[in-house]
Amino acid sequence: MSRTADLHLHSTASDGSDAPAVVVRRAAELGFAAMALADHDTMAGIPEAVAEADRVGIEIIPAVEYSTLDGEREIHMLGYGLDPADPVLERELGRLCAGRFNRAQLMVEKLNEMGLLVRWERVQEIAGDDNVGRPHVARAMQEAGYIKELKDAFTPEYIASGGRAYVERVKITPEESIAQIRAAGGVAVLAHPGRFRGDDDQIGDEVIERYIDAGLEGIEIFYPRHTEAMIAHYSAMAERHGLVPTGGSDDHGLNAEAALIGRIRLSYEYVETLKTAIAASGQRRVTYAESAGR
Repeated sequence: MSRTADLHLHSTASDGSDAPAVVVRRAAELGFAAMALADHDTMAGIPEAVAEADRVGIEIIPAVEYSTLDGEREIHMLGYGLDPADPVLERELGRLCAGRFNRAQLMVEKLNEMGLLVRWERVQEIAGDDNVGRPHVARAMQEAGYIKELKDAFTPEYIASGGRAYVERVKITPEESIAQIRAAGGVAVLAHPGRFRGDDDQIGDEVIERYIDAGLEGIEIFYPRHTEAMIAHYSAMAERHGLVPTGGSDDHGLNAEAALIGRIRLSYEYVETLKTAIAASGQRRVTYAESAGR
């Protein structure tokens, strides 16, 4: 059996349903040789994931998924090969996480104003040690009997983007996230360009090319909701611009409509290509540091 990988997985460190160690075990049990934990705006789950990966014998690539805004449009940017202890990166991600906390609190206040008596204290209890976010608000709404299923919270009536109780996150642009990833010695990869707020809402090539000009180095080609036509298109774009091709399931466990892990099995050759790019990025970071010191 060929070696495979999933380079886009989430845990309770952001908005997944399983702890980092559990995500690692699930990947190992499914026979993956490698995986990447890429939680939203945080790398807090990486140490636990690495420890479990060492125990069960699976290769792990530390990663993060930035939630950025290009005007009014949400764009996700993956950073691979990053050090969670990098002080500058830690500070910037901490700022985004603090924004998530405040955002969730404001959403609860809006729900209360709508007559939905969701308790902020209960949202925090549900989140526990995790980075509080919309899934925790949704669970509190479900417990209180206002919705039947978690997905019912993510509608225009409640906390979907633009919804009555929705609150914008702390803003960072795609270009700013690319700069942060590169400065920290990582590889910046555009996440699922064919699937954003709607099935037909693809990112235009001219927008992707703008990100390339800003330093984008890779593109997520293989994704559960990418069609064969999209895969062919983004593969050609990656070859044309010399981008690193990646792929992953974007699994959030039970915090999504269905578990997606196992839906994408990326050939290990893609992992080797990514690791080569990461090594080059690390060297680039050393060069920047040396230049700054002179």
